[in-house]
Amino acid sequence: MGDLMRAGKLKHALMIEREVKAVDAAGYVTSTWTLIGTIRAELAQQATTEGATGYGEAGTAGLTFKTRYLTGLTTADRIRYLGRAYNLKSIADFGPRGGLELTVDALE
Repeated sequence: MGDLMRAGKLKHALMIEREVKAVDAAGYVTSTWTLIGTIRAELAQQATTEGATGYGEAGTAGLTFKTRYLTGLTTADRIRYLGRAYNLKSIADFGPRGGLELTVDALE
């Protein structure tokens, strides 16, 4: 019973977006991000890592969310949380009831 995802912990709304590419009349490929769904999640971990860039050091916000299982989610998708877009770095199953752990990094 300890692995059960309790609804009270799923306080955060995550919007799942998928990149859609299209070819216009001139033959140019354009891409846009389209909302494919919204899920509720628990914020399990928040971390900031620093790394060297060409301009000095920069921080990257990394978050880990726990949510109920969602079919079809891939690391090519992205998460929008509190108005900010995040790359979906990893998706891991956990628990016997099929929850997901989503690890994301903030886009610049």
